[in-house]
Amino acid sequence: MNFLAHLYLSENNTNIMIGNFIADHVKGNKFSHYHEDIQKGILLHREIDTFTDAHDIVRTSKRRLHERYRHYDGVIIDIFYDHFLAKNWKNYSEIPLNVYVNSVYNLLNENLEILPEKTQEMLPVMIQHNWLYNYQFAKGIHEVLNGMNRRTKGKSKMNLATEDLLEHYQTFEEDFTLFFEELREFCLTKTLKI
Repeated sequence: MNFLAHLYLSENNTNIMIGNFIADHVKGNKFSHYHEDIQKGILLHREIDTFTDAHDIVRTSKRRLHERYRHYDGVIIDIFYDHFLAKNWKNYSEIPLNVYVNSVYNLLNENLEILPEKTQEMLPVMIQHNWLYNYQFAKGIHEVLNGMNRRTKGKSKMNLATEDLLEHYQTFEEDFTLFFEELREFCLTKTLKI
């Protein structure tokens, strides 16, 4: 899953949200200096990734992309799934997406000094282009995928993935809807334990 899903699955605990958000920029076990709930968020992020990568529905989604994108298929599916979460946000939250996103940006900015350096570098770009809000639009997804393709110096071909999204739109959305219900249940059991 990508940023929006990881944040959403943090059950509105602000420290777990921070940990879940920064986890990709935290290497190994080097996070004992963080608040206990931030540590829990990092661990939750890793549990979500493990559950997602092993899930049959996600694997089916990735197979539609694998021939063209190879090992980038998982990254693309994460972004596609965030698109469907943003697009269908009202089905998952009573808080309007724009309000939720702005509160997340404020939370991260208020805690900027504790974020890993890579997260600090990425955050202003994310806010400037309003990634979390714009995930709901195909154009927003296309811009994110273009940026990721540039970072791979064109090797990933992710700039083409919006074509695949539109071609298999309903099928990808069905995959997301079924998978996300299972992921929400999984996270609920995990957050109750942590």
